[in-house]
Parts: sequence; structure tokens; C-alpha cells
Amino acid sequence: MTKHDEARRAFLVGAAVTGAAASAALVPEAYAQNNKNGKQPAADHAHSNGGGLGAFFNAENAATIAAFTERLMPGAPGKPGARDCGVLNYIDLALAGAYADLQDFYRRGLASLDAYCRATHKQPFPQLNATQQDEVITALVEGKAAAFAWPTAQAFFNTVRTHTIEGMFADPVYGGNKDFAGWRLVGFPGAQPAFTPADMQSRQPFTRAPMVGLQAQAKGPTRRS
Repeated sequence: MTKHDEARRAFLVGAAVTGAAASAALVPEAYAQNNKNGKQPAADHAHSNGGGLGAFFNAENAATIAAFTERLMPGAPGKPGARDCGVLNYIDLALAGAYADLQDFYRRGLASLDAYCRATHKQPFPQLNATQQDEVITALVEGKAAAFAWPTAQAFFNTVRTHTIEGMFADPVYGGNKDFAGWRLVGFPGAQPAFTPADMQSRQPFTRAPMVGLQAQAKGPTRRS
């Protein structure tokens, strides 16, 4: 992993550490609010974590988002990245549910990204090497990607980055944070029956099982015969 990759990871992990509990609750609140407005929550028709796609993205767009989010949060040995955490699955489900109002935003943004990559590097984003992908992302951040109109390059980047963080660190019931990899990365414990005095005083990341999310809570306690 390059120093650039490490810095990018550190930024996104830092953003999660400063509000791990909030990020775990942020997405459920969005789904609940949209459900009040008559929108179907993605969790109601969610794929199993890391499963096949098809809720919103076609194969081409899925490949682009998978590559893009992996450059935002690259994986490394022992350190999960966007692919490991199922970020693509999270965004795919969200756009079919709670974030359905962003479908056209993503369609146009991805079309503009593809046009910029082909004009600049003669290939679509997933086929570029890591250095070229980083150059494209930098152009988006700096608003220098000429192919973008609406959404702007910066707006598209900021939205995908936000959704990458959500997919890394929100409750797994929404399709990301596969096997609680994001929570383990930042030491967020999930739901625990109790914390020991040693747990409360420790400054080390919390990794002890069981790490429980909304899906397990929704099932309720197991009845004994």
C-alpha cells in the first residue's frame, strides 16, 4: 500500500472513529424517514451481504463504483477495504430504496465519469491503473473534470465518498460492513450485553464477539422449549 493509499484510508477511518455510533445510526434514520414518505426501505429487499447485484446498478456501473470506492478506501493485508466490506452492495441497495431520489444523480454522474476517463485515458475507469484512477479522482475533487455538468464533479465525488463511509461503517443490515469488518476496523463494539471494567478502561479497538447489529435484534430472543 502506498503512502497515498494509507493517507486516504486514515482520513476515512478517522471520519468513522469520530462518529462511529452516529454512523451506525445515521442510515437507519434515513430509511425510517423515507419509509414515512412512502418509500420502500432497501432493507426490506436486501441482498445477503456481499451477494449478487441487480437492485439498481447494471454490470458496467457496478464495476465502476466497485473500483471507485476501492480507491477511496483501499484494502490491504489485514485491513478491509471497500470491496471487503461490501460497499458496492450497500450503495446498490440504497439507490433502489432509501436513496432512490439519487438514481438520476448517479446515472448522470457515472456517464460523465466514463466520458472524462475515455477522453483523458482512452479507457473506462475500471480499466485504468491505480495511478490513473487517482488522477481522475483528483480531477473530480479539484473540479477539473470537464465532462461534468450536473452533477458537478465535486458533488459526485462528495456523494460517493459519503456513501462509501456509510457502506463501510453503517449497520450490516443495510448491505455493507460485511461481517462487521468496518466496525472491527475502528473498534466499534456493536450491541453488547455488558462491558467489563477492563473494557471501559481499554484504549485498544474492541473486537470481542458477539458483535450484534439490527438484523439480529429484529429476530428477537430465541425461545426455549
